[in-house]
Amino acid sequence: MAEVTRRIGLSLGADLCWPKCYEDILAKLDLRLKLGRNTVRFHSERVRLAPYDLQQPCGWDLVIDRLTHWYPLRREWIKKSILLDGLYVFNNPWAVQSMEKHTTYAALMRLGIPIPKTLMLAPREYDEKPDLRVTLQRYADLFDLQQLGEQVGYPSFVKPYDGGGWQGVVKVDNAAELKQAYDASGKSLLHLQKGVVPYERFVRCIGFGAQTKTVLYDPSQPLHGRYTTETNFISAQDQRLLEDITLTINAFFGWDFNSCEALLQQGVWWPIDFANPCPDSQVTSLHAHFPWLVKSYLRWSLYCAATKRPMRALPAWDEWFAIADQEGDWKKKLALYGKKARKHFAQEDFESFCATHLAHLDEVANDYFGTEAAREAVRIKVAALYPAHEVEQFTQHFWDAIQSWRVQDKAERAPVKSKPVKKG
Repeated sequence: MAEVTRRIGLSLGADLCWPKCYEDILAKLDLRLKLGRNTVRFHSERVRLAPYDLQQPCGWDLVIDRLTHWYPLRREWIKKSILLDGLYVFNNPWAVQSMEKHTTYAALMRLGIPIPKTLMLAPREYDEKPDLRVTLQRYADLFDLQQLGEQVGYPSFVKPYDGGGWQGVVKVDNAAELKQAYDASGKSLLHLQKGVVPYERFVRCIGFGAQTKTVLYDPSQPLHGRYTTETNFISAQDQRLLEDITLTINAFFGWDFNSCEALLQQGVWWPIDFANPCPDSQVTSLHAHFPWLVKSYLRWSLYCAATKRPMRALPAWDEWFAIADQEGDWKKKLALYGKKARKHFAQEDFESFCATHLAHLDEVANDYFGTEAAREAVRIKVAALYPAHEVEQFTQHFWDAIQSWRVQDKAERAPVKSKPVKKG
């Protein structure tokens, strides 16, 4: 019997809070898993940036990536490491690079899932290129912006086709506001999308491997208040539907970690934003939901590293389209997509692995989130975002939310005491 170590790399940019919690809890778990003939241990380390030889071994079994969506050096290193070294990474760098919001809208339309009416607009301005002017003169059709607005309907949203943290998103209620937003858009390639207004529920469903968490979301609040802590806000049927949509998106594009925003209007759930393969992981917005996220990072990364889950570089979309082309309504097809997505994420095997090897994670994490080390993780993130005079106030605010979670978490995990049976 041999002892082997699985090396997990953390590819980070501005992340501060979750990596510290991840590392601290992993150390407390001190795992020695009996897998086959081997004892498997784990070591995590933060990945450094440097020039590299393409044939230089990467040295990692798995990398949790939070950087390649904007930093090319890391993205290209990860791509070569998948091809040459068999690296497993969250998330697929080819999908992150090329599957922007425009592609995801088109894909879900192809799968038959409801998407609000969406048009693509030509940019208002262009970068000068040698053949640009002659191309536009010969082939670019003039269009009536007001007519396009009427075609989509109001209210609607003007937004960059590739997304980017709500940047450039403008709600327009009439033709004048549409013109103003378009004139101010510069060189952005834009979508004009029908607003789902009014809506009854705004939900964000986070998918992490086989795990999901559905949260009632309130975009009208400041960032630290948007993820609400309300419970029982949707039916079990709607819960399953949103989980199926989220897992389908992730499996379809090869993403391990993503979030899907959806709006409920007159009994129909409309996904509106679901190309988020580097979703928010910060305590300053997730507050009471933050421990769930850290545990999800741990569970999925430990499972994938321990079992040497293979990385699939290219998606097999024909298998999904075969379901889409069957007879039946979209909800029946979605149930089949959800079943296929759960198989993709090996849900049964993953849950068995967690029950066998990580049964103590909940208790360890609950204890950890009551320590000074956890409070320091909160404080350093707050200090990075808030002015100095607000650091202690908001550190305490987020800390209190986590302590409330700890109480609720302990209560939910407490064994249910059976009532004594009266004799006679």
